[in-house]
Amino acid sequence: MTAARSESRGRGRIEERATGFRVVVYAGVDPVTGKRVYLRKTIKGKDKAAERRAENALTSLLNQVNEQNSTPSTVALSYALDEWLRTSELEESTHHTYEGYIKRTIRPALGETPVSKITPRVLESFYSELRRCRTRCDGKPRIDKHTKSGEHDCAESGCKPHVCKPMGSSTIRQIHAILSGTLDAAQRWEWISSNPARIACKPKQKRPEPDPPTPAEAAQLSEKAFKINEDWGTLVWLAMTTGMRRGEIAALRFARVDLDEEVIDLRRNWVRGVEKGTKTHQNRRIPLDSETVTLLKEHKARVRERIERVGATFSEDLFVFGGSKTPYHSEPYSPNAVTQRYKDMATRLGIDTHLHSLRHYSATELLTAGVDLPTVSGRLGHGGGGATTLRVYAAWVAASDRKAAEILGSRMPKRSSRKGKATHTQLHLCSYPA
Repeated sequence: MTAARSESRGRGRIEERATGFRVVVYAGVDPVTGKRVYLRKTIKGKDKAAERRAENALTSLLNQVNEQNSTPSTVALSYALDEWLRTSELEESTHHTYEGYIKRTIRPALGETPVSKITPRVLESFYSELRRCRTRCDGKPRIDKHTKSGEHDCAESGCKPHVCKPMGSSTIRQIHAILSGTLDAAQRWEWISSNPARIACKPKQKRPEPDPPTPAEAAQLSEKAFKINEDWGTLVWLAMTTGMRRGEIAALRFARVDLDEEVIDLRRNWVRGVEKGTKTHQNRRIPLDSETVTLLKEHKARVRERIERVGATFSEDLFVFGGSKTPYHSEPYSPNAVTQRYKDMATRLGIDTHLHSLRHYSATELLTAGVDLPTVSGRLGHGGGGATTLRVYAAWVAASDRKAAEILGSRMPKRSSRKGKATHTQLHLCSYPA
C-alpha cells in the first residue's frame, strides 16, 4: 500500500497514514441522529507486522459489525441522560435530586461524550477526579468568589480562594447509579452493546455509624421539648418511641392513630411539600406503649379545643402535627422546620445530635433490651427482611446476642465445688504439663 491509495474490503478499508495505518469500517446509520457511523482503529508502525495487525483489526471490526443487532449510536451522553430521566419511573424527590447531580456534575464533565465512547476507564477516572475535588479543578490557584466587581486586589478585598473539597463516597455512588441507569437504558435501546458502568469500580459504601443520644441525653431532650410546649414535646417523644422518619411524622393524620387499639397505621410520607407513600413503599402498623397513648390522647384533645375555639370543625383527616402557618392543622409541620427546631434545641442543651438520631435511639434501645431483629426492623420500616437493620446496627445486635448468651447461661445447671476440693474438670486440666 502507498499513501495515495487504500486497501478496501467490502464495507471496510485500511488507509495508510504518515505513522502507520488506520482501519475504517462502515457500521450503518445512527438510529437517533440519522448520520453514517464508522468504526475506526489506528495501528502504529510501517513494517510488515503492522500491516498484519491492520488486517487483523479490519477483520475484527467487520465481524463486530456483522454480529451486532443494530448500529451503535453516536449520541452524546447528555442526550441519553435526558431520555433516561424522561422515561424512568422515579419518585419526584429522587428525580429532583438526580437532576441536580446531572446539571452540576455529570453534564459539564461527560455530557458531550458519545455514549459509545464511555468506558470503565472513563468512569473510574471521573470518580477519581471527584474524590480529589468535587469541582474537578485543574489544581491551579484561583478565586471562587470575588467580593467586588471590576479590578481590585483580591488579597485586600478578602475574596474567597478555591479550596479543593473531595466529594463524598455516598454522593459518587449516587452519580454512579445515575450513569449506570442511563447506560442500561442505552443498551436496551441498542445504542451501545454493553453497559460499562456494570464493571467500573465505584467507591465502597461506608459502613453506617449511627450515633444515638444516650438515655440521659434523651431524657434531657424530651424534658426540654415539653418545656417549650406540649405539642413539640409530644412530637419529640413520638420520634423517640416509634423511630418514625420525619416525613412520616409530618404526614401522620389523626385517622391513622387508633388510640383504642393503641397502634399507628403508617402509610404516608411528606417529601418536598408532597404527600406520598412511605420511603420503602410498605405500610406498617406500629404498636404504642400506654404512656405514648396517653400523650397522644391529650394532644388530640388540645388540638380539638384550639380548632373549636376559633369556630372551626375538628376532623380525623387533619394532620396530627400542624404547621405554624396553619392553626387548623390542614397542612403538616414542615420536615425541614422540625429538623432545624430540634437542632437548635439540642445545641442550646449542649448536645451534639440531630433529629434522625432519635430513630437510631429507638432502634438501639430496643436491640439492647433484647427485642428480636425482625420486630425492630418492622417498626423502623426497613426493607430486606432485616438485612438493612443488621447492617446499620450490627454492634447493637452483637450486644443483644451477648445478653441472650447470659440468659441462656443463667438457666444452665450450676457447677459448684466444696471449698478446698477441685472438681473433676479442674483436676483434668491440671494433669497437663505446664
